[in-house]
Amino acid sequence: MSDEPSVLLFSYGTLQLERVQLESFGRLLDGEDDAMQGYRQLLVEITDPDVLRKSGQKFHPIVVPSDDAHDEVAGKVFRITPDELAAADGYEVADYKRVAVRLRSGRQAWAYVQA
Repeated sequence: MSDEPSVLLFSYGTLQLERVQLESFGRLLDGEDDAMQGYRQLLVEITDPDVLRKSGQKFHPIVVPSDDAHDEVAGKVFRITPDELAAADGYEVADYKRVAVRLRSGRQAWAYVQA
């Protein structure tokens, strides 16, 4: 992957799971702790059979903007390829949309928030 362009992807949920990474990207990702500021976390019920099979979880976390600027959602930031970003897009269900966010570390990354 070192010769390919890379992007940053922030995950606060099931994209951190080894089984989801192996099935979605064909490898385990190496991530660093970070956080999305100004967001709060909820749960959404997943009905997509493929996503349920990969994650093993019926309820997944989802984030929404918060009225409290001190709220934050902890997670991991991963360096991935554009093809892996497309695979992540394919994994996420219609409840999610991908947006660019500024993380607590100051880095900008893609993240999935409530659509």
